[in-house]
Amino acid sequence: MAARAVIGFAALLVAAMTIAAAPALAQTDDPNRTQTEIDCLNRATAAADCAEDDTKDGSGERPGADSAATGAVFLPALIVDLFPNPVGDGQAPLPTPNPRRDPANDALPPPASPADAAAIPAAAPGGPIVSPSDLVAAEPPRAVIGDFVPDEVLVTVDGDAVQQIAASFGLEVRSQRQSQLLGTTLVRYGIPDGRPVGVVLAQLAADGRTTRREPNHIYSLQQAAAIVNYAFERIALDSKEASGENVRIAVIDTAIDDTNPALSGVIADQFDAMPDVPVEARDHGTSIDGLIAGVGALKGMAPGARIYHARAFEGGKSSMDVILAALDWAAEQDVRIINMSFVGPKNDLLGVACRNARALGIVLVAAAGNNGPKAPYGYPAAFDGVIAVTATDAKDGLMQQANRGAYVFLSAPGVEMVAPSGAGSDVVTGTSFAAAIVTGAIANLLHAAPDRSADWVEKALAATARDLGPEGRDNDFGYGLLNARAAEAAKE
Repeated sequence: MAARAVIGFAALLVAAMTIAAAPALAQTDDPNRTQTEIDCLNRATAAADCAEDDTKDGSGERPGADSAATGAVFLPALIVDLFPNPVGDGQAPLPTPNPRRDPANDALPPPASPADAAAIPAAAPGGPIVSPSDLVAAEPPRAVIGDFVPDEVLVTVDGDAVQQIAASFGLEVRSQRQSQLLGTTLVRYGIPDGRPVGVVLAQLAADGRTTRREPNHIYSLQQAAAIVNYAFERIALDSKEASGENVRIAVIDTAIDDTNPALSGVIADQFDAMPDVPVEARDHGTSIDGLIAGVGALKGMAPGARIYHARAFEGGKSSMDVILAALDWAAEQDVRIINMSFVGPKNDLLGVACRNARALGIVLVAAAGNNGPKAPYGYPAAFDGVIAVTATDAKDGLMQQANRGAYVFLSAPGVEMVAPSGAGSDVVTGTSFAAAIVTGAIANLLHAAPDRSADWVEKALAATARDLGPEGRDNDFGYGLLNARAAEAAKE
């Protein structure tokens, strides 16, 4: 008897699945309908000539058609369709990496980045409506990509609903501040009950009091393991004439050893974005500042430049909220260039901050990454409007560990260079240091002509770079090796 019951249940299940798989046919009792009209109602057999009738409402779209949400590829498709990350009033959508764009021809449409290229299936018309409470019980299979703080989320909130949101979703307010570059209140919420970050992001997406919601991603400094600095020769910059006098540059990095002779008189101001974390490392930041504007025996690319240094890394790591605080401080110092020698995952908040900093006329320079040729795009370098720098050696060969990708913009020396460090000096390698070389070269351009815009700088660097590798821009070297002399001679 039990066996018969099992067989009977299986038969019913197969029958139900067969019915569910069959196309749903429209029913009509109207004797005046033609066969074509009936076929058009039966969507599974509708012919192409039904398309005209579909748009008779004048909208040009089929009623009930869904458009795929963009910019949320790390959340399940269902959640993306229900709760797309909104763009604030008057804001353009976030830029995606526009790697093949010629800066001299801004009319070309930007191609989508690989992260955005994957199609997101739209929810089926007439499907079940899922309420926010239904989403609480289901953990997304993979909510975010890249390392992040496991019990925190970053949320932008308009108005004074910070505490109310915390109470509504069982969160705790760990910090909040008004962000200049984001133009709103940034809140770091803690998740005290162990819910996954992806679930909390999905829950918050249903609340109109929040505008953006992101993981608190982790970012890493780009220093590979580890003579006279050969960079001057390779980038055609006369070391005797090099100067970045009075050009204001922000560097976001580790703490520095400001007693190092190479930094004497170089540092205009400092900001600690992580004051509660003890300082243990000073080497990386000291090297970056020294390569940009060092003096004495370890002369940098732009001596005389004024460095505004923000400490945002310890142990080679930082989080998104700390980096955003450093970026806000840098923007408040009225700097012309921001050097970002770190890499991490794509983060919407970082993208907005970079876009708004560029809108203020700030030149953004970032390390392309040291994670190898098969690594995913590194951010912030891969954001449109950020100059992504890869590293080459004394013979213009590409650093083996360098990231590859269509977002790579420019090459510069970054392999086995002598630079100041916390211990005095050291031999350094990495796209971090190549980025510093480019920052220093740009400071020379701005010193020579302070009215040059960020757009002019980007176009001049692209147009005058010495081509390396395959002809034209490529995924390894970008436009090629930085040529400071040619860029200086570029026409306005």
